[in-house]
Amino acid sequence: MEQKYQETLNYLFSQLPMFQRVGPMAFKKDLTNTLALVEAFGHPQNDFPSIHIAGTNGKGSTAHMLAAILQKRGFKTGLYTSPHYRDFRERIKINGKYISKKEVIDFVQYNKALFEQIKPSFFEITVALAFYHFSKEKVDIAIIETGLGGRLDSTNIITPLLSVITNISFDHMNLLGNTLPEIAGEKAGIIKSKIPIIIGENQPELRSVFIEKAKKESSPIYFAHEYFSVELKGNNITHSKFDVFKNQEPYLNNLALNLHGVYQAKNLVTVIQTIEILDQQYPQFNSKIEKEKWLGLSELKDLTNMMGRWEIIGQNPTILCDSAHNPAGLSLVLSQLNEIKFEKLHMVLGFVSDKSLDEVLKLFPKKAKYYFAKPDIPRGMDAKQLRAEAKHFELKGRTYVSVKNALKAAKRAATPNDLIYVGGSIFVVAEVI
Repeated sequence: MEQKYQETLNYLFSQLPMFQRVGPMAFKKDLTNTLALVEAFGHPQNDFPSIHIAGTNGKGSTAHMLAAILQKRGFKTGLYTSPHYRDFRERIKINGKYISKKEVIDFVQYNKALFEQIKPSFFEITVALAFYHFSKEKVDIAIIETGLGGRLDSTNIITPLLSVITNISFDHMNLLGNTLPEIAGEKAGIIKSKIPIIIGENQPELRSVFIEKAKKESSPIYFAHEYFSVELKGNNITHSKFDVFKNQEPYLNNLALNLHGVYQAKNLVTVIQTIEILDQQYPQFNSKIEKEKWLGLSELKDLTNMMGRWEIIGQNPTILCDSAHNPAGLSLVLSQLNEIKFEKLHMVLGFVSDKSLDEVLKLFPKKAKYYFAKPDIPRGMDAKQLRAEAKHFELKGRTYVSVKNALKAAKRAATPNDLIYVGGSIFVVAEVI
């Protein structure tokens, strides 16, 4: 079984372009292949209700929060996210459980002739597999996260109950546009006729992009920040506690979220607004017991098997990894580091080579000690090149042949009261968790 599974993955990864490994050349600006695939499988995407999520930052956390709430309410909940850290199957889960290796093997085996004919990308096959799996397993609802953009993303063939856009910031500009309104226009492509749309973050310069598209589609639009706000009351290494306000009045006290970081406040507002609209418009998903309405959030990681976001992987010294990789995401994570008490800061860093790093590197603290490494994928940036670029921003350190070696060196150099941060790319985090 293990060998067959590995052979199946090798087929998916090598014969078909995969954005995670090779970058922009894997991105197809067309839904033709996805539509041809689902047609062959009897349109499985129409067999279950769904919530569709796009955005630059926060969509993964938002998707996991929504899944946890619905799971805890007793619904069989599908969750499709990307990319994966260690195992391809992380992308396709039901109630936190990965799709089986056998199902992945069988799906590819049975449909090879079809794939040779249609020539779909890695992502297109994966989306078709997720929809097929959720249909076959008869999920009550599925949370579907877009890969890139929205309008032409392979997931954008669903007609969801609700659409959600978390945030718009600069990422993948070579594919989605060079200005925030252009990127917002691509993400707004998930807004569908008469389907309510929830906008998570207040970005005044983008408001008109979403309003115009919603008007064109006759879709009710909700800007979450206009209804809800949250206040961080405290956090520890595993949970954050928030007070929630609705229309500026107290709504929920001490809501426990099994994610760390003040930056989760934006995602939480998005999630609360989304669940409120879902409960109003689709009462079949409502919680029968009011006090259990939000309970899933406190058990999020256990319920959904979430990994790689603000994850503590070691103590004495504390080793923290996070997969934030663009300026907006990194600035939030790095500001959160200042909330932690430590003596010295050690940064294990790696990036992909198709990103401009000037806006990213200027965010990192000059006083930290750096350990530069190349993520183990074809598009990983050479460690020596990264060190040279980092030097322009007064970030100093040594290069290492692998992320694991860089982390080992940081551990050797650190004292028990120091903090080691591992990040820069999801692929760096994947090598240590």
